[in-house]
Formats: sequence, structure tokens, C-alpha cells
Amino acid sequence: MKAAVGPYLTRTIGPVRLKSRLAKGVGIVCLSLAAAFGAGPSEALAAGQAAGIPGWLMTYVGEGQGQIALPVLQRARALYVQKASQGTIGNPCYFAMDATRPNDPGSSGGRFYIICESQHSFRAISAGHGGGRNLRGVADFSNGRRCARHFGNAQDSELTTGGAYVTAETKTSFKGYYRVAANQDAAFLRSFIQFDGVGETANARQRAIGGHAAVALKGVCLRKAPSSPYANQDGYVPFGKLVDYAGGRSNGCTSWSLGDVRQILSLVKDYPTTLYIYPEAADVSNVARAVAAGQSPARAGLYWNDACLREIGAPRYWSRQVLEPVLAQYRLDHPAPPPRPTPICEGSE
Repeated sequence: MKAAVGPYLTRTIGPVRLKSRLAKGVGIVCLSLAAAFGAGPSEALAAGQAAGIPGWLMTYVGEGQGQIALPVLQRARALYVQKASQGTIGNPCYFAMDATRPNDPGSSGGRFYIICESQHSFRAISAGHGGGRNLRGVADFSNGRRCARHFGNAQDSELTTGGAYVTAETKTSFKGYYRVAANQDAAFLRSFIQFDGVGETANARQRAIGGHAAVALKGVCLRKAPSSPYANQDGYVPFGKLVDYAGGRSNGCTSWSLGDVRQILSLVKDYPTTLYIYPEAADVSNVARAVAAGQSPARAGLYWNDACLREIGAPRYWSRQVLEPVLAQYRLDHPAPPPRPTPICEGSE
């Protein structure tokens, strides 16, 4: 089997060979993470070595710019080893995301990680988190642009759900045209990588949770273009302004910059892999309890990015069992207005 490793390398790795490569670590990589949370550099190194993490990868472990926190790496690696050993995946690379870190493209060093152990390759890139919603007068679970406070798995909550995922099919759809130069337009085609989850993330497909570029068309109107292959039955196509929101929030999906998404698409095309997103529901609840008790999460053996914890105060997890009835009642009390037809672009007639 040939597996693409980024845009620059293709490597042949068979399922049996990949399984045997990982088999030695499958028993020890799932060791208790207690020693890793809140550990200093020397303790973290020892914990990483005990979990079978290779030395070259341990050089990227930490909470600084371009680094990955040890608990996040351990869980992401354990998920990858498990799925590879089961034969579910054969991709030589896997993904991780630390949604407790700030989303500051270009300054924080990234919080979404692309790890290809066979190539000694590690890359940290920016990624958006779920913006949540503010149901005015009912419940406010909206997140700021930089740090996420609220997490959850309710349908229509637009929140990020931490836990285990496997990448599935990729769908590419036409969104409209946008101006690239004087008298020159381009078609905007956006690809969406579907995520499948288990446990807390099991409703990922139902929620249409996946990954895509953090770009969208805004201010859309309909322009007459009967010769376009994307024209509707009346000969119109959507036209708008391409907006990059790489430093913003999503509707619950994982979003990447347009440049980064090309590498990710090349990695997962025809070769599913794992994605682990931190934190899970238990992590959110445990950190919230520690903060309420006046404890430092690190001293309590827990992990949360310090900068974001100072900004949000304390995190909160909204389970679907709690939030979905609230959302359902809100829809009944506040029915959506009828959809407005897309306007015709000025001068298009």
C-alpha cells in the first residue's frame, strides 16, 4: 500500500508491517497518564520514554510555541496505535489537537498537530474551535475567538467535542465565484473531511462534524453566467467575497488555513487516520472542579493551557442530554424566519 506523507513524499507501508511496527508499543502506550499531567521537563521525559514515545518526538513535547503537551500526545498516540493494530487504518501519520491552547495563528505556534513517526516529521498548525451559541435569556455557551471555555456534543450546539475520531470520506462542493483580479473570477471549491467518532464523539456524522478550510463566501448574490458548468436552471451562479477566518471560530468543526488544508487533504485521501482532540468531558469537569476548589490544575495532576485558563476562568462541558432539550425548546419558542431568496447581483440583469 502506498501512503502519501504530505505533498513531498510517498512511502510504501503495508498493514501487516505497520501493525508489527506498532505492536511493541501497544501495551505500554496506554499506561496511566497521571505521571504526565503537571510534570516537569525531566519527569515528562521519563513518562514519555516509559510510554514508548521515540526520543526525536519527545523534543517537541512541552507547552511552549510549536510544542505539544505530553498528555495530548500520549492519548493521540494511544488512539493511533489501537486503530492501526486493529487494522482500521494504515496511514503512517496521525493528528492531534489541543483545544485548550489559544487560537493565535502565527504567534502561538499552532495547536493542531500532524505527526508522521516513520518520517520523524512533526508539524504544529493553527486550527479553529467551535464558536458555540448564545441563546439570549436562556443559556450562553458561546466561545471567544482566542480561547474556548465551552465544550459539548449536543446537536446544533456548534461546540467542539473532545475525544477520538477517525477521518472518513472527503466531499468537495462548489460554493460560488469570487474576484481574484480585475475582470477575473475564480470558482471556490471547498473540501470537507468527515470525522467518525466513538463514545462522546459518536454523533460526529449526525452533527456534520469534520475538517475544512477556514474560508467562506460572504455577501453572496446571484450573477448571470449561463455558460458556467455550475449555473442553475436559470443561468445564475453565486458570487461573493472570499473571507479567510483562520483566526476565528467554526460551527463545531475543525478549521485550518487554506494553505495547511492542502497537506491534510493529501494525507487522508484514500487513507483514513486518527484524530484525537483534547479535552474530553471528564477533563473539562475535573479542571472546573479544581478551579472551583482553588487548586492549581497542574498540582492536581490535570492539564489545561495556563494562558487560556487565565482568560476563561473555568471551563464547562455541555452534554447532549442536558443541552439538546434546551435547544429544542428554544427552536419552538424562537422559530427561524422564512429563508430569504439570494439577491441578484447589481448589474447582472
